[in-house]
Amino acid sequence: MNSKLKHFLDNFEGYCCVVTLTLMSFVVFIQVVFRFIIKSSLPWSEEMSRYLLVWTAYLGGAYGARRGAHIGVEAFTMLLPKKAQKVINIFIIIVSIILCAVIFKYGLGIVQTQLSGGQLSPAMRIPMGYMYAAIPIGMIFFIIRFVQELIFQLKHFKDEGGIPKEALD
Repeated sequence: MNSKLKHFLDNFEGYCCVVTLTLMSFVVFIQVVFRFIIKSSLPWSEEMSRYLLVWTAYLGGAYGARRGAHIGVEAFTMLLPKKAQKVINIFIIIVSIILCAVIFKYGLGIVQTQLSGGQLSPAMRIPMGYMYAAIPIGMIFFIIRFVQELIFQLKHFKDEGGIPKEALD
């Protein structure tokens, strides 16, 4: 695979977060200008920034999973032998995949309910199903990243002394 394409796919959620955060910052800035300088408020700006924040949270969470940036309690596992640590890590990844799959299933149900009900957002008049789609789409990205990590951990399960540093890049 082309290295530029691989780099883009490895950081896709991060790029999406940059776009959503930039757009959200711009919308909030424009709202401040309208409210305090022009003395007129934009009715859709707060709603749009809220939805962008929700999308950023789900995509950013998946990006954090890709980078191994999620918080974890290591005090107990660090006392165990290396092989036991690896087994526990693999178990946690599998449980995370299952949890994300369950959230995906219920999130998809919410999206279907919202789209079939025809509910629109109050200010922007966008179908609410699109806003709730952040849940299942975010969970798909979580699952992809956890499966990648699971494959990586299984490949390097027998490595002694930890995982080689060059394998992390």
